[in-house]
Amino acid sequence: MSIEPLPQFEEDLASYLKEKEDREAYERLNVPSSIVVRFGYSMMVGEFPYSGEVKPGCGSKLVVKTQRGTEIGEMLTSTCANSGCSKSVSRKEMLGYIENSGGRKYPFFEQGRVLRVAEKKDMDELARREQSKHGMRTVVRGKMKAHGLDMRLVEVEPLLGGERVMVYFSSEERVDFRELVKELQVEFKTRVELVQVGARDEARIVADYERCGQYCCCKNFLKVLKPISMKSAKIQKATLDPLKISGRCGRLMCCLRYEDETYDELRKNLPHRKSRVGTPEGDGMVLDSQILTQLSKIRLDDGTIVAVAIEELTSPVLAKAPEPSERAVRKEPRRESRNEARDESRRDAGGGENARDGDKPRRRRRRSGEKSGAAPQAGQEARTGQGGGDAVVEGGEGTKPKKRRRRQGSKRPRPTEAERAARAEKTQQTGGESKSEDGGGAGGAGGGEGGGAKKKRRRRRRRGGGGSGTGGGSGVESGGGSDGE
Repeated sequence: MSIEPLPQFEEDLASYLKEKEDREAYERLNVPSSIVVRFGYSMMVGEFPYSGEVKPGCGSKLVVKTQRGTEIGEMLTSTCANSGCSKSVSRKEMLGYIENSGGRKYPFFEQGRVLRVAEKKDMDELARREQSKHGMRTVVRGKMKAHGLDMRLVEVEPLLGGERVMVYFSSEERVDFRELVKELQVEFKTRVELVQVGARDEARIVADYERCGQYCCCKNFLKVLKPISMKSAKIQKATLDPLKISGRCGRLMCCLRYEDETYDELRKNLPHRKSRVGTPEGDGMVLDSQILTQLSKIRLDDGTIVAVAIEELTSPVLAKAPEPSERAVRKEPRRESRNEARDESRRDAGGGENARDGDKPRRRRRRSGEKSGAAPQAGQEARTGQGGGDAVVEGGEGTKPKKRRRRQGSKRPRPTEAERAARAEKTQQTGGESKSEDGGGAGGAGGGEGGGAKKKRRRRRRRGGGGSGTGGGSGVESGGGSDGE
């Protein structure tokens, strides 16, 4: 009885043979002469020459000498021919990638070299310097507070060789930190460089993972942080909740501009809302459309709502929707307003003259000077206050009193001190008697009932002086003097 091999064992054997073949091919290749390295907290990229004997692979830790000093870098790829890795790229391909990723703004450096592949002692030294960052941050915050600078510390980066300490901070305005740098150099006994960063660069330094589960784009591969408009968020997202469209930096997510061009192209194919289109089931009007699915929600002329693909839409047969039949028209009863409902309830409760009074708006009753709930009686006299006389309005039910209007009197200049003194002296000589004898008693009685001499003076000024008539004469004031000239 023969033994048949299991499929799982066959797959494991095939993968092992492939890895062995790749390893042998890698050993036959030469050592790369140039390596692309990523280094620093800001994830800068550089292409440096390499003259070592060990063949590093992608992701290997390297000790590099850059324009800042000696530090640890990570190998990305190699750019020379026959470089020892199947993932290597040519220098032309690398420069093309840089040009498409930002051009001159791309943080690319060539001044430096790869010293060696990082060893255990190099990694131990890096860990020791990383542990010393806590004390450095405490010192830097204390110095900032002592100098009263409006700065917020982001991170402190000590280099592997100890040539320099990078201090990253954020601030809303430009800050003069020259004195601070001098004190920090004395404290750390090395060169200190302060770098001001924005919100996106701060996320690149201190952030790690995004809500998608991947490394932040700005920390992984995105080097040029271009501005993002709100238009991209409106097109791609169904909601504009700031918590859902913002990244770790508090700004709009960088990934919104990855598919912006695709969304623009797909959006051009969609029909406009409320436009008539033709479908396999008949003509209708577009209610809504979806960009990714390329579907349109259409209400047909018979009232049916269907979803149709963009490719199936055609020109409408009828340019205008047909008129609905009279039987299909639904007449809804007119909804009564609040005023009509209130008036109806008042008519049912009161009836007669009171109902008529309830029909009048409340605003009109206030203007006419009537009290709420009082009905005008037939033949009732109403004083209008116009012309200084009594106007009688004859009317029965439904009679509307005239509106009382205030007449603006002529503006008189204020009397001077000399005129006031002469007037007071003349008043004392006359002994408080009024010049106008006609209607004086009636005026005095009207003044007593009206509420004082001030109302009479206002009335007289409004009419342009004292005159005869009902309520128009001048009377004796309670103070003993007359206001007549």
